[in-house]
Amino acid sequence: MSVKTPSKLEKILSEGHLAVTSEVGPPRGSDPEEVIAKANLIKDHVDVINVTDNQTSVTRMSSLAACIHIKQMGLEPMLQMVTRDKNRIALQSEILGAASFDIFNLLCLSGDHQSFGDCPQGQNVHDLDSMQLVQTVRMMRDEGKFLGGADIKRPPQLFVGAAANPFADPFEIRVPRLAKKIASGAEYIQTQCIYNRDKFEEWMKQLVDRGLHEKTYILAGITPLKSAGMAKFMKKRVPGMDVPDDVIKRMSDTPKEKQAEEGINICIETIERLKSVEGVKGFHIMAIEWEEKVPGIIERAGLYPRPKID
Repeated sequence: MSVKTPSKLEKILSEGHLAVTSEVGPPRGSDPEEVIAKANLIKDHVDVINVTDNQTSVTRMSSLAACIHIKQMGLEPMLQMVTRDKNRIALQSEILGAASFDIFNLLCLSGDHQSFGDCPQGQNVHDLDSMQLVQTVRMMRDEGKFLGGADIKRPPQLFVGAAANPFADPFEIRVPRLAKKIASGAEYIQTQCIYNRDKFEEWMKQLVDRGLHEKTYILAGITPLKSAGMAKFMKKRVPGMDVPDDVIKRMSDTPKEKQAEEGINICIETIERLKSVEGVKGFHIMAIEWEEKVPGIIERAGLYPRPKID
């Protein structure tokens, strides 16, 4: 499937274990203790800790700096990198910076539009798109070359991934678009958070029918709902999100003080169901500012203890 890297995530997936990742959002300030505290909450229950890159276009501590703090804790980070904010020179530079700290996992993303964030007047860059970023990383790793053609001294050793949204419209292009990302060199795929299980399973079936599950690893995205209000907001206000009416009704019919617990129950039921779906190779749990709930979710879903990898 790829050149073997030192990535713990790649080893777990290649050995046939269900991988478990989660993520932390860097702080709106320079205090590393916020990153360290979040990482400590989940470190024993996940294989890799993703670090978001100015998510929702809100300015935060850089993903690379937060990854370095996590690396210095003796843990394995995953650097998320969006193409929104940097041209190809800066992107290649940051890839080398990550490699200099032996960061071995990279997730390539386009990034949310700047109009969603705190600097709506900011300019999109998108010198490269997310697929071209994947190609760039593979070229730097596999060929030891910069985009300009020069040789790289000590090329990066990165396990390279991309994102996919099975629920965006039009649905019929979702799998062909995924095929393009895999052809670009994406070795693993992290999906949008899943609430519409039936639609996700249909997407997976189409993916398997084309043999794409043999060319990449699919990590199913899971986000626990905190309330009925959160479910309604995600359905109406978050582009590409598919929250079925029955999920909203179930949350709304639950007493307000028990909605968070019910949201976690739904999350665990989703993991249990998707474990048996052909092609699903792991789970990415996005507990937005709710990291303390991640260990319990993983334990109740039967994904703990995590395998020990040499």
